[in-house]
Amino acid sequence: MNIIDLDKQYIAGTYARFPLQLTEGKGSLVKDADGKEYIDLGTGIAVNGFGVGDEEWKQAVIAQLDKIQHTSNLYYSEPCALLAQMLCQRTGLKKVFFSNSGAEANECAIKAARHYGQTKKGKDYYTIITLKNSFHGRTITTLSATGQDVFHEYFTPMTEGFVYAEPNDINSVKALVQSYKCCAVMIELVQGEGGVTALEQDFVSALAQLVKDEDMLLVVDEVQTGNGRTGSLYAYMDYGITPDVVTTAKGLGGGLPIGATMLGERADLFTAGMNGSTFGGNPVACAGALNLLQRTDEALLAQVREKSAYIFNTLQNAKGVKSVTGKGLMIGVECEKDANEVVTACRERGVLVIKAKHKVRLLPALNIPMEQLEKAINTLKEVIEQ
Repeated sequence: MNIIDLDKQYIAGTYARFPLQLTEGKGSLVKDADGKEYIDLGTGIAVNGFGVGDEEWKQAVIAQLDKIQHTSNLYYSEPCALLAQMLCQRTGLKKVFFSNSGAEANECAIKAARHYGQTKKGKDYYTIITLKNSFHGRTITTLSATGQDVFHEYFTPMTEGFVYAEPNDINSVKALVQSYKCCAVMIELVQGEGGVTALEQDFVSALAQLVKDEDMLLVVDEVQTGNGRTGSLYAYMDYGITPDVVTTAKGLGGGLPIGATMLGERADLFTAGMNGSTFGGNPVACAGALNLLQRTDEALLAQVREKSAYIFNTLQNAKGVKSVTGKGLMIGVECEKDANEVVTACRERGVLVIKAKHKVRLLPALNIPMEQLEKAINTLKEVIEQ
């Protein structure tokens, strides 16, 4: 029995997998079980930010494995402390809670927001405003925070305390603030699963002022946008705002599970026993993340912006392209063709792309060589135009 048949027999059917088994790779090139090579523009959904088998990351992970692979949070750990220090120094936030995924990072942010509302305004102030078309995770509570009905269908009753505003409509947010006792607003600056759509600057600026005026927290979900993906270390830095809480995961780990909730001064309210995670702050995952974060410098971010401009310029006016959206190397391409057809044709030609709703989604490695990027984007362009 081959791997695909084994998977179908023994693994829960929660994934509509492509008919492809990836077995190895280096950088932005990956191979399937038959040895066919592909240029990867999906990076495990924005996880492998430095590509596959990155040597420096791998050596940092191996060095920690040779010391100790797990300690539990009853003890201190050097990689955990150093990673938290670097995150705080590079963002200006004050404290970090480590977990294993973006959903867990967002759970922690929700706890912080509700704790703030209860402490500062009263026990009834627990409602969090999120945006329609948002996506915040797969746990019951982060699904409840997600502003898409399709994700709620089979899992009611959902966690109470979430209401949904229209993106880029500050009056929609203000109406909810007046109607509910709110403690926070939680947003993605580029709505990834919602169609790779960036929020407008005026809306974000007005939102930041509103939460300040109403004594609420501003939570920015950077699970997918963070760690250089949009051309800044974190997307909020492009908008000139200072969030109270920033969550991240995906690209921070480079392939190992990690989530981080960064807390500003107003949100730094946790005391011993209020939150926890068995694997959160795992020294191996943190050692790898520390290596990647050290290397996500301005020179790399400038390359991300340059490659982003190339993709936008190449595709925006191409035949068969209706729109190109997103920021940095987090890009959505709306085609006249069905996105599934484009994804399949690209795969057959040796380029791996994925979807977000009705769009083709591009999430290449931040350090993808320009020659490989050009070849892949030209292949995509040809598929769309045909």
